[in-house]
Amino acid sequence: MRRLVRPILPLLCLAAPATLAAQARDTVRVDSSRVARQYDLHALRGITISLARPALTTGGSSAVEVRLDSLGSTPAPSMEEVMRAMPLVVVRRNSRGEAQPAIRGSDERQIGVFLDGVPLTIGWDHRTDMSIIPLTAAQGVRLIRGLSSVLYGPNTLGGIIEVDIARVPGRLESVTPLTLGMSLDETGGTNVSVNASRLLERDFSQWLVRVGAGFEDRPGITIPGGAQNEANLRSKFLTGSDNLRLNSDSRRIDGFFAARYLADGGAWASLVTSALDVERGVQPEAHQDDPRLWRYPEQTRLFTAFSIGTGMRETGGGGRGDVEASIGVDLGSTRIDQYDSELFSRVVGREEADDRTISLRLEGDHTAGDRGDIRAAATYADVSHDEILTPGGANSYRQRLWSLAAESEWRLGGSGRTRLSLGTVVDGADTPESGDKAPLGRLTQYGFRLGMSSLVSEGLLVHGGVSRRARFPSLRELYSGALGRFEPNPDLVPETLVGAEGGFTLQRTGDIEFQVVGFYQRLNGGIVRTSVTSADGMRRFRRINRDRVRSAGIELLAVGTLGVATLSSDVTLQNVKGMDFDGSEVELEYEPSVTGKLGLESALGAGFRASGNFRFVGGQSCENPELGGLQPLGASGSVDFSLRRIFRLGSSGGLSRLDASASLRNATDATVYDQCGLPQPGRTLQFQFRVW
Repeated sequence: MRRLVRPILPLLCLAAPATLAAQARDTVRVDSSRVARQYDLHALRGITISLARPALTTGGSSAVEVRLDSLGSTPAPSMEEVMRAMPLVVVRRNSRGEAQPAIRGSDERQIGVFLDGVPLTIGWDHRTDMSIIPLTAAQGVRLIRGLSSVLYGPNTLGGIIEVDIARVPGRLESVTPLTLGMSLDETGGTNVSVNASRLLERDFSQWLVRVGAGFEDRPGITIPGGAQNEANLRSKFLTGSDNLRLNSDSRRIDGFFAARYLADGGAWASLVTSALDVERGVQPEAHQDDPRLWRYPEQTRLFTAFSIGTGMRETGGGGRGDVEASIGVDLGSTRIDQYDSELFSRVVGREEADDRTISLRLEGDHTAGDRGDIRAAATYADVSHDEILTPGGANSYRQRLWSLAAESEWRLGGSGRTRLSLGTVVDGADTPESGDKAPLGRLTQYGFRLGMSSLVSEGLLVHGGVSRRARFPSLRELYSGALGRFEPNPDLVPETLVGAEGGFTLQRTGDIEFQVVGFYQRLNGGIVRTSVTSADGMRRFRRINRDRVRSAGIELLAVGTLGVATLSSDVTLQNVKGMDFDGSEVELEYEPSVTGKLGLESALGAGFRASGNFRFVGGQSCENPELGGLQPLGASGSVDFSLRRIFRLGSSGGLSRLDASASLRNATDATVYDQCGLPQPGRTLQFQFRVW
C-alpha cells in the first residue's frame, strides 16, 4: 500500500499549477429533491461570504449547508477543522488521536461520511478520522442531522456528512484558474495549499479539470493555562517540549485530481483521486496513570471515486428519469508504535495494517405521473483488513455489507406545496474472514422512513419524519484489542435506531432564517464501551450491547442580519440515557445536556470585517478504566475572534485578489476538553492568506 500511495502523491502535487482558465464561482452540488435552498449573505469585492444555513432534503430531513470558501478556514483544512465550524454537531479527538463527530446522541459509527457520493465510513472501523481527511479539493459540505434518506446505504442511521468535489451541478460559466493559500500560527505551525482549474468547452460538451495539493506541518498545540494547574492531570503526560502539548506534532501532505464531463444532453461523468501521507503523535490522556503512548510514524490513504450518470431524460410515455453509478476504491496503510514511557524513546509494541474497501453503488430516479418520483438504490461494499501485531502475530479480516432501498415522494394538494415521502430498505452483512476469532454469521435488518414537508405560507416550512435503521458491528469493534487497551467481543449484535423528528423552518421573513427541530431516538442494542477486569487481572475497555439508549431533545438554528451585522446561533438541548437489560438506568459517556455556538460578524468599514464566536458544552462524564467507572467532566466554553479583509492586487486576471485574516483562537485561554484528559488547544494566534 505504501509503495502505491507514495509515488502517486508527488505526481498529484506537481500537477497542481498546470491548469489555467477564466475566473469563477465555487459551486455546491444541488440535490434535485431539496425543498429549501442556501442563500448567499454578502458579496465583498468578488468573494461570497455566507454562513451555514438551514435547508431540507427529501421527506423533510433537516440539513445545513455551507460553501467552503465562506468559512475563512485554514488553507488545506482537514475535515475536522471544517466540521468544528458547522452548527449542531460536536467533534471530539479521542484517545487514538482521531477526530470524530456526534449528533443528537448518535456517535461517529452511526453517521455516514460521503465524498462525491462514495462512503468513507464503511471500513475496518465504520468511521473515518476527520483529523487527517484533507478538504483541499472540497467545494461544499452538507450536514443532514438524524433521519436521512434510506438510499444512502448501510450503517447510515444517525446523520449524513456529504462533501462535494467534482459532482457540481449544471454547466459552469467560469472557474478560478489558480488559488494559493498559506497560514502561520504562533507555534510555528504552517499550512500551504495550491488549487488550479481549467474549463474546456467543446461543441457538445464541457470539461472541468482541477488539481491541487496541500501541506501541513505543526510542531504541536498550545496548552490552555488552566490545564497545567489541574490536580487530576499528570503533568508528565501533558507538557512536552517548548511548553506545547506532549506528542501533539503532526505533518500531512496531500494531493488531488478531479475531473468532470458534462454533455449537452445531460449525461455526465466525474472522477476524483485523492492521496495523503501523514506522520503524527497521539496526545496521551493526562488523567490516567497508564494512557496510550502511541505515534503514527506512517499513515497513508489513496481514495478514488468514479461516477457516471445519464442526466434526466425522456423515457417514453411522458416520463423522465436518470440512472447513476459509482465505484469507490479506498486504500489505506497504518503503522502504530507503542512506547514504554512519556519519553517516546523505546518501542514496546507495534501494529501494522493495510486496509482496502471497494464500494459499488447504483441509483435510479423516475417520475411517477405529474406528482410523484420514485427512486431506488443498491449499495455493496467489501472491506479487507490485514494486520501484523508485535507481539501478537498476523491476522486477516473481511466484511461484506449491502443495501437495497426504494423511496417515493409525492406532491399533495392542488398547489403541490406538501410533499410526502416513503422509503424502505433491507441491509445485510457478514464476516467471511475473522482472523483467529469466531466469525459473525450472516445478518439482515430492515428499515423504513416516512417523511413530510409542507410550505404552509410563504417562507414557512413545516417538516417531520419517522425512521427505523440498523448498524452492524464493525470488524474493529468485534475483534480488535487495540494493542492491549480493549478486550475483543465477537458476540456483539447489530444496533437498531427508531426515531422521530418534527419542526419548522422560517426563511426570508425580514432578515431572519430560523429552524427548530424536536427529536426522539431509541437505539436498541446500542454498542457502548465499559471497563472490565480481564483474565490477566488488567483493567481494560470492552464494547458491549446495552438494552437501549434513549435520546430526546430540541435543536435551534438561527441566522439573521441587524444592519451591517450578522448574528448566528445554534443550540442543542438533549437528554440521553442508557438502559440496561435489568431495567436500570445507566449514565453514558460524552452526552452533555446542552451544546451550542453564538456568532457575530460585522463590517467595520474600509473593507474590514470582524467576527466572534462563543462555543459552549455542558457537563458530561467519561469512562475511566483506572477508576472502574465514570469520571465527571465539567461544563466549558471558549471564544474566538477574527479580522478579515479582501484586497485588490490588480485590476483583473488571475492572482488579483488577496483574502487576509488574523484569528485569535480560544482568546480567554479556557480549558475545554474533547474527552477526559485531552484538552483542546489554548490561546493561539494565527494569520491566513489566500490569493486568487
